[in-house]
Amino acid sequence: MTQQGAVLQGYNNELVKCIEDLCMQKEELNKQIQQAEEERNKLQHDIQILTEKLECVSENLAQKVASRNELDKILAETEAAYMKILDSSRTLLNVLKKEVGSLKHTPELKTN
Repeated sequence: MTQQGAVLQGYNNELVKCIEDLCMQKEELNKQIQQAEEERNKLQHDIQILTEKLECVSENLAQKVASRNELDKILAETEAAYMKILDSSRTLLNVLKKEVGSLKHTPELKTN
């Protein structure tokens, strides 16, 4: 009977050791789970911050693109108006030259 008690005691010791090992594995796994949850929460927070920054940058970019487009329009209109002024100035200069040229042919302006 003592031999059976010793065998039973051996089984009991092994069983307790297995249970202790499982408890240690569970504790280690719990630590890993906690770390993973903390990392996930940090990443979610970072994503939220980056998403807000992205929205801000996107809005700012849209405003700048709209401003640039408006400036492009104003610049194109100004350049077109300036070209008309240049054309008018050239036409005026040509007319003035013709008038001055025709005045030189009149007898009153001829010098003796």
